[in-house]
Amino acid sequence: MDKSISGFSKLSKLDKIQWLVDTFLGGDGTVLPELEKYWIDDVDQQRILDGFSENTITNYPMPFGVAPNFIIDGEQYCIPMVIEESSVVAAASAAAKFWLSRGGFKTQILGTKKIGQVHLKWSGNSKKLFGAFDDLKTKLIDDTKDITCRMEKRGGGILGFELIDFTEKEADLYQLRVYFETCDSMGANFINSCLEAFARSIELWCLQYEGFSEKERDVLIVMSILSNYTPECLVRAEVSCPVSELGDFTGGITSEVFAEKFRTAVKIAEIDPYRATTHNKGIYNGIDAVVIATGNDFRAIEACGHTYASKNGQYASLSHCTVNDGIFRFWIDLPLAVGTVGGLTSLHPISKISLRLLGDPTAQTLMKVIAVAGLAQNFGALRSLVTTGIQQGHMKMHLLNILNHLGADEAQIATAVSHFDDKVVSFSAVREYLEAK
Repeated sequence: MDKSISGFSKLSKLDKIQWLVDTFLGGDGTVLPELEKYWIDDVDQQRILDGFSENTITNYPMPFGVAPNFIIDGEQYCIPMVIEESSVVAAASAAAKFWLSRGGFKTQILGTKKIGQVHLKWSGNSKKLFGAFDDLKTKLIDDTKDITCRMEKRGGGILGFELIDFTEKEADLYQLRVYFETCDSMGANFINSCLEAFARSIELWCLQYEGFSEKERDVLIVMSILSNYTPECLVRAEVSCPVSELGDFTGGITSEVFAEKFRTAVKIAEIDPYRATTHNKGIYNGIDAVVIATGNDFRAIEACGHTYASKNGQYASLSHCTVNDGIFRFWIDLPLAVGTVGGLTSLHPISKISLRLLGDPTAQTLMKVIAVAGLAQNFGALRSLVTTGIQQGHMKMHLLNILNHLGADEAQIATAVSHFDDKVVSFSAVREYLEAK
């Protein structure tokens, strides 16, 4: 049976669903009412949500939670988080509370530079091209004034140009690398608009530049696109206190033993890519949750962070820890390109509430909050790993999911929560408990 279709995008939402039900879901009459449950009554708002993507048939709900008790640079925050994984918000909240009485989190913006690239092929004398580069830069700036004028009024714009020769790796290949400041916007549309204008300018400039031979007037623009790797759009978040102020931990672990175990756990992630992958995944549990809540692009941010984690030739931990002269210090340097104006941040109703919850932050402040969330999540996970183990806390948080999956009623849930208060939670143990009741 041919299941292909032409003109699917032009169908109404109801017709799309009906076609899916008839073609792939065996005519199941329960699908439509189930999907309709998640449409919102506000028609205009639903239209906006439908417009975020293509071929939309319903909304996909995700838990929207908050992590209170964060002190960041002396200011108190309640951080919004959108995530479906148990224990993430709880771990971040616990870390925030732990550091609440120990000075809180400190942050520092290390850079806000973003990058775009025009990739081109040009078969000429490279010395001529580099010798004429200043002339080209002048034209590029002049030709994009209509695009950059508004950004420049906000304090941003083009920061600089770099011409890179890749001809030893690919014949005739060059790259125009451009550096941008985009202020409170993530800047993708602005950067890409500039880059495509640069591409047209390069083609025209090559045709007109008097120093080029006939052959050198021909240039092939391969593509023009921003880079999601932004190693100079960087924020640092950290916590520190005397080791003696860390307190004692479950199982009789002293502050000194905890500090050394914690430092060693981070060091393992610095030297072992297998551990670093899981370690950094935990960091992004916290980061992605805030990025999604504020309407930013978690895929771009993760791609950038994982590239940054490999900047020294081996994938390694994004966070670091030292214990020197009796001081415990734990920090993260994180590349983050985010925005607080434009895009989803201005359209999604929950994103707007998230930003209000954070005090309508600038992009730099949001960078700080996101980095802190990642560091807090990492601290919470490592604290569990080097003390009680990760499963005790994680499975406690997962208990309700297991009970719901097994169809427990309210009375069974209440007794099960009490029963497993001092016991190891597992799917089989919960199922056996319910069957015995």
